[in-house]
Amino acid sequence: MITLFKNAAIVDGTQDHPSAPTDILLAEGLIQQIGPNLTAPAQAQIVDVTGKTLMPGLIDAHVHVVAAEADLKLNAALPDAIVMVRALNIMNAMLLRGFTTVRDLGGATGTLVKAASYSPLPVPRLNVPGNALSQTGGHTDQRGAYDVHPMPATYIPLGSLGRVVDGVPEVRRACREEIKGGANFIKIMANGGVSSPSDPIHFLGFSREEILACVEEAANAGTYVAAHLYTDAAIRRAVECGVHSLEHCNLIEPETAKFAADHGCIAVPTLVTYDKLSSEGPDVGLPPASIAKIDSVRLKGMESLKIMHDAGLPMAYGSDLLGEMHRHQSGEFELRGQVLPAATVIASATHIAARLLRMEGQIGCIREGAFADIILVDGNPLADLSLLSGQGDHITHIMQGGVFVKS
Repeated sequence: MITLFKNAAIVDGTQDHPSAPTDILLAEGLIQQIGPNLTAPAQAQIVDVTGKTLMPGLIDAHVHVVAAEADLKLNAALPDAIVMVRALNIMNAMLLRGFTTVRDLGGATGTLVKAASYSPLPVPRLNVPGNALSQTGGHTDQRGAYDVHPMPATYIPLGSLGRVVDGVPEVRRACREEIKGGANFIKIMANGGVSSPSDPIHFLGFSREEILACVEEAANAGTYVAAHLYTDAAIRRAVECGVHSLEHCNLIEPETAKFAADHGCIAVPTLVTYDKLSSEGPDVGLPPASIAKIDSVRLKGMESLKIMHDAGLPMAYGSDLLGEMHRHQSGEFELRGQVLPAATVIASATHIAARLLRMEGQIGCIREGAFADIILVDGNPLADLSLLSGQGDHITHIMQGGVFVKS
């Protein structure tokens, strides 16, 4: 398919105003040419986008596509076939909100990526870690205090989100197995969590030696480690050990934010999930032990955005929603917009997220040679971030790889 967009005002997070109108020619799944008064080939589809805003497809850098249930113990007990079909529906809804690429943070395996390539429904491009790595009693250990049944060592149910490993040899083997299975990076649980029963928020989880082993194995494979983190102490320790991607970071302090920025890290705040866990968690099956933990991280979320912004720590867009709450994925735009400039918020879902996924120049940008992932917005999101919220209500066209999935 060859498409020519005429009179496109571009917003991509690199400046605080739309570009002057220009033309964009797309063919063979890529952006081929950008400039004024382009001539379309005879067979091209011409779309005049005067009055709309043209943006690169959005990127959500923290999702869980297999989390169809908010109760993660229940989710792990579902048969793989049910988890896979529900994941396709979750991913299709993400795409129709304008997210043409998503980075999963635990549960999406190389097998799931391959299965999704056969999907009858269009789904986003996937960047995955395989199973997240947790320690006994950590953030993917859903057994609770009195359950002494061993965790699966070989077959990991698709709905589990992660696996439990203890000690440096187990950690190294797990990293190698996930990378062999198609992981793009390694995810570890390096702090306590909300949606798990036996790890208070302040728990540090893995030893330094275990984290260092993960970082080395990831580096050996040419990739990086992302870590689930809340407290300032846990974040500082993870950065010292070489962790690159800092997930959540609600309790970060200015000195640590500057330290992380100086070490080239990228943070991925996920405020919308705590907002919705607080208001909807009990109704969608979140266990009481998890409900009790929410405010310990939720109430500091907005302050953390300002701390990281002032420190110069880049932030990618993340939603981290579970179960029925996935429908709030785009609500992160407006939450961040209460603290940050609109252009900074949009950058988090475009070129900053692309850098985190190591796909700069391919996604999150309008550039010759990039993937033809395009959304058209009815209005200017720099003036009103709510145009990106909801279920894609104000997004009139969505193109992925040069093919319209909504028009």
